Amino acid sequence: MKILYLHQHFTTPEGSTGTRSYEFARALIKQGHTVTMICGSHNLAKTGLTGDYKKNIRRGFVDGIEVIEIHQPYSNHDGLFKRAFKFLKFSLRSIKLVLTEKYDLIYATTTPLTIGIPAMAAKILRNKNYIFEVRDLWPELPKAMGVIKNPLILKSMSVLEFGSYRLAKHCVGLSPGIVDGIMRRGVKRHNISLIPNGCDEGFLEKNKSLNKPNGFDPEDFIAVFTGAHGEANGLESLIDVARELKNLNNQNIKILLIGDGKEKIKLIKKSQEENLTNLIFWDPIPKLELENILQQVDLGLMILKNIPAFYYGTSPNKFFDYIAAGLPVLVNYPGWLADLINQNKCGLAISPEDPQRFAEGLIELARDKNKLKQMGQSARELALREFSREKLAVEFVGCLERVSDKKCRKFGAS
Repeated sequence: MKILYLHQHFTTPEGSTGTRSYEFARALIKQGHTVTMICGSHNLAKTGLTGDYKKNIRRGFVDGIEVIEIHQPYSNHDGLFKRAFKFLKFSLRSIKLVLTEKYDLIYATTTPLTIGIPAMAAKILRNKNYIFEVRDLWPELPKAMGVIKNPLILKSMSVLEFGSYRLAKHCVGLSPGIVDGIMRRGVKRHNISLIPNGCDEGFLEKNKSLNKPNGFDPEDFIAVFTGAHGEANGLESLIDVARELKNLNNQNIKILLIGDGKEKIKLIKKSQEENLTNLIFWDPIPKLELENILQQVDLGLMILKNIPAFYYGTSPNKFFDYIAAGLPVLVNYPGWLADLINQNKCGLAISPEDPQRFAEGLIELARDKNKLKQMGQSARELALREFSREKLAVEFVGCLERVSDKKCRKFGAS
């Protein structure tokens, strides 16, 4: 089977963002299928291609995946309307490719939601089936955040969402809330698969390090946040927590933020103004290096703005990286991840907008090394039991084969 995989933000492990599409594409190839990836350029991504662009496109093979990269630079620092313009431009450029490439099935993954445009074009103009993967619920999330208020824009996004779901042969949701959101748009449950983000083998194979990252003291307790520093992440809450720790004269708990985004400069400035030396900012680092860093810290942080739409409607990569590395997780919002943490005793779930309790939770974990170790072991067990990328890849490949009714050799066979 020939799959045309549409993901604007595709990256190999050399990049500093999620590698789900890379891992799943490799799983399809291992199964005997062929994959052509259509993607764009991203400041945190590495597609693996280095040649020159010809008419704004370059193509080549990367680890068995045929990659077609459209020269459409994207950055997390771009404003809302600039990003929206780039999303739309990428999708319109992709239409020519979906109408001319040879393939049996399209797999289109958000974000952005506009990835549905070329998928629908292929369905309408070539009668090609596609599977639509939903990573976030749009326009529900931007509407709930208040970042998009124009009723015409919201209506247009709602129409695009509805069409993308309803014209798809099948949908894939990354969290229970996303599956529910797809169903609310009229898609039957049997036409939706729940395939969450997973834990990469690289994280699972590494053992806990006794060393601390460069720049930290051996006695430091390090709580890490990895990922985007955007408005949705609500990282200003960590300013409040760092202030609480400072007021308590706690000097050994450090909060390390690794990543980039629109809010990062503002966060750094605020921390410097208040002399919050317990808040440390690092630039994004490649996924392969992140594997090592997560073995050297003590706790993973799941931080989001307190918006109910986030509670069950997101599936952040960082959570699965944390538990794969055997890190306990502290989450500052309710929802399905908080439920997982509580049920599996692999961290702490605290109420939103409560920096005092947040700081107390950090202090409790820093003091109780045995409890922290037990939580870390439980996190690792959860990762292996339910979220191994290899197991999820089997589900993913099976989903595509059922939809297309085209099977290749047994999974993993040579």
